[in-house]
Amino acid sequence: MKNWWSLLKSSWHHTLSLLWILIIALQWLSFTEPIWLQQTSAAVLISLAVTAAIEILLPFRILYRILLEAAAVLYTVYRTIQYYGLNIPAFPSERLGERLPEVFSQLTPYLWFALVSWALMLSASLLVTTKRRILLFIGMNIAAFAALDSFTPSVMWQEVAWTVFAGLGWLVSNHLKTFQLRYPRSWKYLLDYPLKIAVNIAVIFALVILTGVNAPTVKPTLTDPYTAWREWNGDGAPQSRSAAQGTTGTSGTGSARTASGYSLNDNNLGGGFAFDYSPVMSVTSDSRIYMRGETRNVYSGRGWSDNIRSRQTGLEPAEAGKTLENDYAPATETQEIKYTVRMLSNNRYPVLFGAYSISRIDSIDGQEEAQGLSWRSQDGALVINGNSSAAYPKTYVLTSELPVVPVEELSSKSYSDLYNGKDIPGQFLQLPDNFPERVRSLAQEVTSAAQTPYEKTLLLQQYLQQTFPYTNEPDLSSKKSRDFVESFLFEIREGYCDYYSTALVTMARSLDIPARWVKGYAPGEQAQLPDSLALRQGQVVNNNYTITNADAHSWAEVYFGDYGWIPVEATPGFNAPMLTQSESDPEPAASEPPGGSEQDPQQAAGQNAEASSLSVGAWTVAAAAVIIAGWAAYLLWHRRFDLRFLLQRMRSGRPLTPAEKIVAETERWTAYMRRKGFAREKHETLRESVFRWSGERPGASSALAALLGWFEKAKYSPEVIEDKDWQSVYTEALRLRKNLLRVK
Repeated sequence: MKNWWSLLKSSWHHTLSLLWILIIALQWLSFTEPIWLQQTSAAVLISLAVTAAIEILLPFRILYRILLEAAAVLYTVYRTIQYYGLNIPAFPSERLGERLPEVFSQLTPYLWFALVSWALMLSASLLVTTKRRILLFIGMNIAAFAALDSFTPSVMWQEVAWTVFAGLGWLVSNHLKTFQLRYPRSWKYLLDYPLKIAVNIAVIFALVILTGVNAPTVKPTLTDPYTAWREWNGDGAPQSRSAAQGTTGTSGTGSARTASGYSLNDNNLGGGFAFDYSPVMSVTSDSRIYMRGETRNVYSGRGWSDNIRSRQTGLEPAEAGKTLENDYAPATETQEIKYTVRMLSNNRYPVLFGAYSISRIDSIDGQEEAQGLSWRSQDGALVINGNSSAAYPKTYVLTSELPVVPVEELSSKSYSDLYNGKDIPGQFLQLPDNFPERVRSLAQEVTSAAQTPYEKTLLLQQYLQQTFPYTNEPDLSSKKSRDFVESFLFEIREGYCDYYSTALVTMARSLDIPARWVKGYAPGEQAQLPDSLALRQGQVVNNNYTITNADAHSWAEVYFGDYGWIPVEATPGFNAPMLTQSESDPEPAASEPPGGSEQDPQQAAGQNAEASSLSVGAWTVAAAAVIIAGWAAYLLWHRRFDLRFLLQRMRSGRPLTPAEKIVAETERWTAYMRRKGFAREKHETLRESVFRWSGERPGASSALAALLGWFEKAKYSPEVIEDKDWQSVYTEALRLRKNLLRVK
């Protein structure tokens, strides 16, 4: 046992190296978790942990350790696969040789992932043993993470931060190992003062944390190489999710490591995404508005197969300052709203984003012109000409007409009231020939209690919002149907905006209610202002909304005849700003409480994650601040005499001599004696007081006599006083304090 403990203590640097390697390995597991199966990630993680434990706790010959670790990895994978319910035959007591091939066939490929991970970890611990190799190893990992961050939708800043932390720790432990080998005596001396070492390390980390937290934010000077390459190729808008599509994940979680944002391709809906809070635009408006982009009409069963540029008919040149006609403009009351859009990214989109139905272009980049723009009156969209070489507008001002919806009146309108005599294009009722019958049946069942199209639409909206939970990473493992809506309603039963909006449009169409799919951006976030600036002359000062990629969104628009296209929000937590009016209310009112805002599930998830990270960060920063404050207090206390002498030097204009320091110290210890009840009488000299105090406290007489001697020598003797004499006075003063505390 004693020999084992000695080996364990002597291999401390190997233990720390394994710790740093394990931290880096966890970052790679974090990246591969959405890609690998859950059982694969678990098998690799447990195998690495078991390997590290064996390497640390059993510091014996390497051959024995390798054999033991190989057996441990095999058993770990076997038990992990069993835990996840896969059909692995148990090791029988008899006929073991016959069953082994069957067992090993069931363990693949999980076993190979675990063995390769174990081999990489063990190789790194044995080969990366010098400062140069550590720097090379850490640099290769950081470069790999940086490449993944630049050329994939993954955000790898956290992995890079942990890798840098592990690298710094690895370099420190390697330096300490070298120091131990070169200077064994000094190393033993350091071990006698572990608290001092720990305090210094804590102070350094606290300084780094506080410096990083308080460092000013500096925007990057150079463009990310991947972004620059995409812009050079004219493909600035990333393929992303949330009103966006990409490849469907196959890991069972649905995450394809894509990011939220506005997509140009909606052919294959589904999958999962990560929240990207990169700013896209800021909107200055007196009201919260959805920024409407494109509409889609042709549902293929997997997504929306048409796009804005494939519909070449109906395009007219757009002119600034003139009214833009809308084929389906409401015949009821509308309210005009004017707003300014400032783009914050370099992406190029096929349309200009605007609120509800755009009625006028006021200016483009400060000019009252609209070059390179076309107007499609059927869709109510401002289309960027595909052959235009002009840059996407950076700033534009638009005017839109928001319908004021008379809810009670609309609720009573039947099919014939709304659609008889209306020329409704078939594309607004289009469904594929193989549209699932059980989706039609479900729509009829949900709306069986309603009589009018508006009531049926509201029932569909309530059903979708209340039945299916919102998630940005739906579990696709239960997906069987080829139809996107059917798989959502009956199999996956969770999702994000694309799932809800597509389901509402198709279910409404199955009930002969015209509808179309719309994508764009939710209103975004409004910056908080101090209370003193919140209101000015009765008007809201802050009317600026910042929209990010996380606000990319899709919703449904339902056509109600003379009442026009009305946005319907089916995604839980979202609330499309809409003006409504009842028969008893002559003034239009917002469909949400004044000053209220919808709790965007995307934003809520991001805010929760941010709040969680901020809470952890707040505790870390608070601990760092306490450490720095304690360290500063210790320095002030340790240098208190230097500070006192510094003040006296500032008063006199010159440095204090050692004799003057002794006199100043005499004043300090006599003041201490006075606080302890040994006051000096007015008629007494210091010598007389010291003799009296020595009689009252014999245990302190020697210290008092020595201090008196130094004072008289410094005050009256012509002898030269040196710094070492002042140090002696300081030491005697400390001894006097201890004697007074000990002797009662």
